[in-house]
Amino acid sequence: MEKRDTKKSIRNLLLFILLIFITFYIIFKDQNPNEILKLLRSVDKKFVLIAVGFMFLYFMCETINVTRTLKELGEKSTFFRNFRYTLIGFFFSSITPAASGGQPMEIYYMSRDGLNVANSTLALLINLTSMQIATISIGIISVIFNFQYMNVALIIFFIIGILLNASALALLIISICSKRVTNWLIGVAIKIMNFFKVKNMEKKQEWINSELAKYQANAVYVKTHKKMIFKTILTTYIQFLIYYSVPYWIYRSFGYNQCNIFEVLSMQAVLFATVSGIPSPGAVGVSEGGFLELFKKFYPKEQIASSMLLCRGVNFYLFVIISLIIVMISSFRDKRRENISSKDKTQEGME
Repeated sequence: MEKRDTKKSIRNLLLFILLIFITFYIIFKDQNPNEILKLLRSVDKKFVLIAVGFMFLYFMCETINVTRTLKELGEKSTFFRNFRYTLIGFFFSSITPAASGGQPMEIYYMSRDGLNVANSTLALLINLTSMQIATISIGIISVIFNFQYMNVALIIFFIIGILLNASALALLIISICSKRVTNWLIGVAIKIMNFFKVKNMEKKQEWINSELAKYQANAVYVKTHKKMIFKTILTTYIQFLIYYSVPYWIYRSFGYNQCNIFEVLSMQAVLFATVSGIPSPGAVGVSEGGFLELFKKFYPKEQIASSMLLCRGVNFYLFVIISLIIVMISSFRDKRRENISSKDKTQEGME
């Protein structure tokens, strides 16, 4: 990564940490920390481990989708490498507004490993499109079953979330299917760069046109492979049902079993569809607040904050930490590779 990108990532990470601090201060300022810790220690660890395992399955499903598409496009990339890209994307999505940094950083690390930019971009766009389809469809079905538990504010936020996700889905489908619109968008991008007098515009435009030609050729190829698209969407539905079930295992860890998995799963689907379009890094703040409001039917008042802390810890914060470690290892590896390459070139020049 360039120094400018590194500084931007650090700023985003600091903002992310600040949002976490503010959110948890507001939620827990009137709570007794000792009581919360005592309650968390008393939960059934077996169900917490199941929840963590389901989160790994969630990331594995996404990796399966990316691996399948890259293979169809002729790219040689192992499942383990693609799993690493998935976690890297999760980290940068978590610390950037509207999850805008995830896919670009995945493409960056893929290109560092020798994958074609056009192929990796298309693979991630197809995966992101299927995720939007799953988010919107499962969210709408789930809100029908949980409408009686939603107040006016939640309904408004849900509608906004669905509209934002639907807008993103429309743009993704257009970018994959419409050559004319894609060319227009590229033209707008070039005009903007010209307006700001970006250096080496001729080379940049030549590169953009070259990558666009590859991308559009691959898009045509993918559109003729409907079976692969169907498999991707089906895998994504399984992926999201796995993710939405995590709060159920947390619910069971507190010793409750009065509600079935569908009730809890559908409520998480409503929450995710509501907050996923909000331009806050990792949807921090809105996710926690939404959980407290939507899941209060499942828990006594004195336990809802603790359950939210454990649930968000498992399905978000734990994997932010894990993915951060992966990013650090990958960056260190790339830096080491650059140093070795630089030394080799220096030695060649001296010989």
